[in-house]
Amino acid sequence: MTDDFTRSQTFEIPEGYVHLPWHRGFGRQVGPLFEKRDATGLTRAFKVEEHHTNGMMNAHGGMLMTFADMAWGGAVEKNEDTWWVTIRLMCDFLSGATLGSFVEGNGKVVGVAEDIVTVEGRIWTGEKLLMRGTGIFKLIPRREGMPGRG
Repeated sequence: MTDDFTRSQTFEIPEGYVHLPWHRGFGRQVGPLFEKRDATGLTRAFKVEEHHTNGMMNAHGGMLMTFADMAWGGAVEKNEDTWWVTIRLMCDFLSGATLGSFVEGNGKVVGVAEDIVTVEGRIWTGEKLLMRGTGIFKLIPRREGMPGRG
């Protein structure tokens, strides 16, 4: 992959959002990504750019699933030291997001059994629901020597 994706994209980020500092690995390839934390919880977002699109210039379904994983998994985070892996992700595609759309997503914990957490989530742009589904995530201990986000 090219480093073109890591160049600073310029557009106005909606109020309350901050740029996620994921500069390595897969997060770098699918970014830039954003998040906001408020009384309602954690919401993640991205702006549909050319490298996110399919042949119809809509957000590619694989990008939406990748984003759902990150947004819904975020519902299990208590802080930056909460680590998790995805066990299962089930998604219903309901609509498309065109090039330039600001896509948001979040999840809600609906079940916990020991270190396994079930989340119901949704992805939207504006008033349009793009995807809904569930994710099952396993909380894992942070390993010493593992880098943080970045």
